[in-house]
Amino acid sequence: MKTIICFAVAVFTCASLNAQDNISAVVSEIDVNNTTLKALRADMKAQQIGNRTGIFLPNPEVEFGYLWGSPGSIGTKKDLGLTQTFDFATVSGMKRRMAKSRDRLAEYQYMADRQAILLEARNYCVELVYYNAVCRELDRRISRAAELETAWKRRLDNGDAGILEYNKAKLSLVSLKGEKSRMEVERKALLAGLRRLNGGIDIAFDDSSYNSLPMPSDFNSWYASAEAKSPALKYVRQQTEVSRGEMKLSRAEGLPNISAGYTSERTMEETFQGISVGISIPLWENKNKIRQAKAAVSAAEARQADAVEQFYVRLQELYDRAAGLKSVMDGYRETLASARNNNELLVKALDAGQISIVDYIVESSMYYDTVEQALAAERDYELAKAELYSNTGE
Repeated sequence: MKTIICFAVAVFTCASLNAQDNISAVVSEIDVNNTTLKALRADMKAQQIGNRTGIFLPNPEVEFGYLWGSPGSIGTKKDLGLTQTFDFATVSGMKRRMAKSRDRLAEYQYMADRQAILLEARNYCVELVYYNAVCRELDRRISRAAELETAWKRRLDNGDAGILEYNKAKLSLVSLKGEKSRMEVERKALLAGLRRLNGGIDIAFDDSSYNSLPMPSDFNSWYASAEAKSPALKYVRQQTEVSRGEMKLSRAEGLPNISAGYTSERTMEETFQGISVGISIPLWENKNKIRQAKAAVSAAEARQADAVEQFYVRLQELYDRAAGLKSVMDGYRETLASARNNNELLVKALDAGQISIVDYIVESSMYYDTVEQALAAERDYELAKAELYSNTGE
């Protein structure tokens, strides 16, 4: 029994490096095998290819004319024209830069979507650590309860105990087995969730302790780094950059287009050939386009300001929640450490016949309830930290 109690306390005072390595390994495997991420990567590549459309020169135009003369004695006339339209070099350069800017926007969108999926995977692992720890604790309680049930059955047979006491021991064992079965159902559901995220490939995960990133000691200094690395904020900032680039491009596209080409005209007796030059006059095609681009920039800047504000408030909430849960977890650890001697005395009192089995079950259940509450507090703390760090792309 002392070994069981020491193990329960050790769950909250020690952490396994292998556990954290396994969580990272699971997340990395899902990053490769997740079918949604594969689809998102394909979408990103398709968008980046699409960003390269429309940045090259327009197609050249070829015209051919065959004209019959009237009267027929004057013969026929054949016209041939080849024309190519050119943008100003400024416009061409802007289109290429805009394509690269949109490429980065697609990358940041993928990073934000990827962050959400990997956070889900990490949360599954955190939950699994909790259920694994609870199941292992229940295994030890079931072992002790089975010993008590056997001992009280022997005492009942020898006439040293009553049927009520034996039934209490038996009911305690049945209750613990039922709770263990319920925990196993939850474990299997979480493993099924990991399998879904892993593209249908099974994942084995038996760790029952954590060794995650520590809480930042100071929120404001940590936030400065988090804001710079956040995929969500990178995306909204890039949206603003794209909107500004599109506004500049709209202005540049208001410049005239130039066309140049080759023209020839042939009759029965004469041939004319030479070059042709043209210019487009931008009167109506781009009407209100610049106004719309300016409005889009204003909207993007407003979204960015709102996203930064919401990001700060959200991270402050998560930080405060994680810090509060850490205090709760530490309180449980201290309580369990101080209660260890009480449980040792409880076991000795039962073995010495100083207390009844009913008193033992009631008193020990209070201790084990505290153990499970402590495991739940540690799980909630780890979930809060996982969400906190996920906002920085970690």
